[in-house]
Amino acid sequence: MSLFSTFNNLCGSLHRFSHHQRSLSYGIRCFSSHPTDDNNRFRHKVKKPRRAVMYVPGHDQKKLNKIPSLAADCILLDCEDGVGYDKKVEARDTITRLHNEIAANYSREVGVRINSPSSGLASDDIEALFSMEHLPSCIAVPKIDSYQEMKWVCDKMNQTKSQQNRWITERINIIFMCESGQSLMNLKEIIEAGICASAVKKRIACFQISGVIFGSDDFCADLEITRSQDAAELMYARQKLVVTAKSFGLQVIDMVYIDYKDPDGLREQSLQGAKMGFTGKQVIHPNQVDIVQQCFSPSEEKLEWAKQLLDAFQASENKGVFTFRGQMIDMPTILQAQNIVRISANLTAE
Repeated sequence: MSLFSTFNNLCGSLHRFSHHQRSLSYGIRCFSSHPTDDNNRFRHKVKKPRRAVMYVPGHDQKKLNKIPSLAADCILLDCEDGVGYDKKVEARDTITRLHNEIAANYSREVGVRINSPSSGLASDDIEALFSMEHLPSCIAVPKIDSYQEMKWVCDKMNQTKSQQNRWITERINIIFMCESGQSLMNLKEIIEAGICASAVKKRIACFQISGVIFGSDDFCADLEITRSQDAAELMYARQKLVVTAKSFGLQVIDMVYIDYKDPDGLREQSLQGAKMGFTGKQVIHPNQVDIVQQCFSPSEEKLEWAKQLLDAFQASENKGVFTFRGQMIDMPTILQAQNIVRISANLTAE
C-alpha cells in the first residue's frame, strides 16, 4: 500500500470519527438538560390528566352533538379508524369547521386523531388543522412504527406552522400510537425522535411529545396474536410500553376494553392497568368513562394514607427509615406517596 493510499485511509477514518463525535454531541445536548431546567428537554412534565380517552368519529354529526354531555378527560375527534375511507374528507372538513366550537363548549380536553403517515392522508390532515383559528391542544398520530415516521410528523408540523405563518402561544401535545411489533421494538427511538425535534428546534417547534397510546387490536393483528379475556398475551407489550414511556416522563394510555356491556370486566382490566403504571385508558362508549376515570384516580383512602405518611415523614427525626402504621417506611415509599398526592392535585386543578 502506497503512502498516499495510507494517508487517504487515515483521513477517511478521521472524518468518520469526527462525524460520529458530532452526532454524539448532538444527542448529548438534546438529552442532558438538568432536571430543574425550565426548558427540560428530556423528561416532559405532563400535568393534564387523560384518564379516559374517547374517540368520536369526525363525520358523525349525531355523535359530535353528544360531546357536551360527556365527561371524559380527553375527547379525540377521529379521522382514522372510526371513519370509513369514503368519509375521510368529510370527517376532516367537519372537524376543521367544528373543532373550535366543540372545544369551547366542553370543560375538558378536545383533540384530534389524524390519519397515519403511511396512509397518505396525514399531510392534508395536518394542513387542515393548522388552518383553524385555534389549534387543538393535542393531536393523536396512529401507527408510528419508526424514528423516520415520527420525524416526518414533527417536520411536517413545523413546516406547516412556518408556511401558514402561525403564532403559537402554547405547544400542541403529540400523542402517538404504538400498534405493531416494529413500533414496540423501536419505541425508545421514536420517543427520542419527537423529543429531539421539539428540543433542538425549541424556538420554532410548535409541539411536544406528551404520551403513547397502545393500539392493541392492530398490534394483535400485526403479530397474529389471539386475544383472550384476561389479555395475558399482551402483558409483555403493556409492561414495555409503561417502562419506556414513563422513563421519558410521558403519559401512557392503555388498550380498549371492547366489551362495552361488561362493566365488571372493564373495572378489573382498568385497575390492572392502573397498578401496572398506565395513566389512562381508551374508551369506546360513554358508559365506560366513569368506571375508567374512577380506576385511574387515587381513592380517598389511598390519598389519606399518602398525606398522613408524608406528614409523618416530615415529623420524623430520622429522615431515612421510620415506622408508620406498623410498617417500616423508606424513601421509595415516600416517593410513591408523593406521586399519589401529585396525581390528586392535578385532577383537582382540572
